[in-house]
Amino acid sequence: MAALIALKVNGLAVQVSVAPSTPLLLVLRNDLGLYGPKYGCGLAECGACAVLVGDTAVRSCTVPVGATTGRPITTLEGLGTPQHPHPVQAAFIANNAAQCGYCINGMIVAAVALLRSNSSPDETAIRTALRHHLCRCGTHLEILAAVREAALATSKVASANVEEAAS
Repeated sequence: MAALIALKVNGLAVQVSVAPSTPLLLVLRNDLGLYGPKYGCGLAECGACAVLVGDTAVRSCTVPVGATTGRPITTLEGLGTPQHPHPVQAAFIANNAAQCGYCINGMIVAAVALLRSNSSPDETAIRTALRHHLCRCGTHLEILAAVREAALATSKVASANVEEAAS
C-alpha cells in the first residue's frame, strides 16, 4: 500500500507516494527523475545503483525507501555540477576513467564514501572499496589513478580549510 514518504535527496526535501518496501533505486529513477544510479543486477552485487545514505555507500536496488527516511540521500547528481564537479568526478574525467559509463556512478559514489572515511587511502583501501563494483570496460588502472588523485585533491582542500580556520 502506498504511503507518503518524506525524503531528503541531494539536499532537497521531497515527498513521494509509494509503498515503503519499494526499492530506493526505483523511487530515485521513476519518481524523482534521477538517472545517475543505474539498474544493473537488482541483487546488490554489481554496484551500478550505489548512492550515499548519510556517508555510507549503499546499493539502492535492494534498500527499501522506507528505511531511508530521516537520512540524507545523495546521488551522483548531488555530488557536483558540470561547472563545479566534485573532486572525485573531476579526477575520473581527468583520468579518462570511464568508457561506457554504466558502472561509473557506483565507482564514484564508493570513492566519495571512502574518502569521507579515509582521506589518505592506500592502494589496498582503494581496491577494497571498489572490489564489489563490476566493470567490464577495462579502465581499472585509470579508475585507481582517479581515486588516488581525488584523495590528494580532497586532502589539499581539507588542509587549506584547516589553515584558514586557524588564522
